[in-house]
Amino acid sequence: MRNAEVIYSYSRAQAIDDGVLVDVSAMAKEAGFRYAVALTAAAWADCVAWPENRRGAGQSETGRLWDVLWMTKLAIKGAGGDRVSVSVLRVPAHGGRPTLAALQAMVGPGDAWEPVITIMLPGED
Repeated sequence: MRNAEVIYSYSRAQAIDDGVLVDVSAMAKEAGFRYAVALTAAAWADCVAWPENRRGAGQSETGRLWDVLWMTKLAIKGAGGDRVSVSVLRVPAHGGRPTLAALQAMVGPGDAWEPVITIMLPGED
């Protein structure tokens, strides 16, 4: 397989352009991350997205993203391997009491083989 021809590849940059991944590297850098960070669209929808009609209810996408990044950073500290489990207490976007959301953070190669972090729901790759 060493000399196998690549028929098609889907880059991280393409996934960000397509909205499959949400690049949060700017805020991640503020939170102390050294690598580029992105959330899958599903993780964003579950843990960060906040509907316009609920704005001002003590929640904001900026605050919710900070919580995800902070809890991810804490989970990574001292962890070994390329994947860690992350738990975030968040108010569901549809309303109700705060619930615990499970996420995973994985470090892997970016488009230029640099280390990047992807935060996703369990079961996503």
